[in-house]
Amino acid sequence: MINRNTLRAALFAVAAAGLVATPAVHAQPAADIVDTAASAADFSTLVAAVKAAGLVDTLKSAGPFTVFAPTNAAFAKLPAGTVDTLLKPENKATLAAVLTYHVVPGKLMAADVVAAIKAGGGKAEVKTVQGGTLTASMMGDVVMLRDAKGGMSHVRTADLGTSNGVIHVIDTVVMP
Repeated sequence: MINRNTLRAALFAVAAAGLVATPAVHAQPAADIVDTAASAADFSTLVAAVKAAGLVDTLKSAGPFTVFAPTNAAFAKLPAGTVDTLLKPENKATLAAVLTYHVVPGKLMAADVVAAIKAGGGKAEVKTVQGGTLTASMMGDVVMLRDAKGGMSHVRTADLGTSNGVIHVIDTVVMP
């Protein structure tokens, strides 16, 4: 699990690795996870999936949550027809399982993840809301996520702050 006591030591390494996004200054609190994703065109498939799975209210709740958010391009990497099949009402439970595998309870900033990887000797496991585990590691200065099936995803943008957690943009859909 992530040891927050090592956070300070990891901040320099994270900044040097370019994993910390510079937060924007907002006059108002940040939007929640769903509204933040909905405001970005690159998450239209994710937002449609969240709606189809009936997870909007959950991801608008107080949280906090950490979401490893696949882009439209990440969904496009799935075999042809996969997204359309998952979006069908009869596959709602499967879709919800895939999506909640991208969500971790609590707010894990990039510095937290990197610190846990270092403390874990090169890898850290995080328990997802779905109940499965993602294994985080580093490849150079990029955080990698290994899913239950051995698939790999890269964190492309980290620390998109929201009112109820944080979003980290990933380039591949992870599978439970």
